Amino acid sequence: MTNRTLPHNERLRSLAAVRRLFADGESGFVYPFRYVVLAEASAEPSVEVMFTVPKRMHKRAVKRNLLRRRTKEAYRLNKQPLHDAAAGHRVNMALIYSSKQALEYKTIENAVTKILSEIVAKL
Repeated sequence: MTNRTLPHNERLRSLAAVRRLFADGESGFVYPFRYVVLAEASAEPSVEVMFTVPKRMHKRAVKRNLLRRRTKEAYRLNKQPLHDAAAGHRVNMALIYSSKQALEYKTIENAVTKILSEIVAKL
């Protein structure tokens, strides 16, 4: 049975780690997401992720929360290949929702799956 939860220790929350991620990480774009990834060799493998929906794109908090929940759910259900490939690496990742439209869950899930497979291919 695979672990399909998103515990607190898998969330990127350190200000220093976030700054380093955006300063040194590699970015890419898969509609509707821009993503930034920083993978480093480490004795303690871990994967940490953060999800953002800019207020500039979606003014209402209700819509931002909906899109963030959809993104978290898509990541949570499809994260296992990344965790398997991240053995020996510390992976920090940011998923930034970049569309002005609130897309359906299936579209978001397809994009998140594609992003995760690109990251696994680079590891």
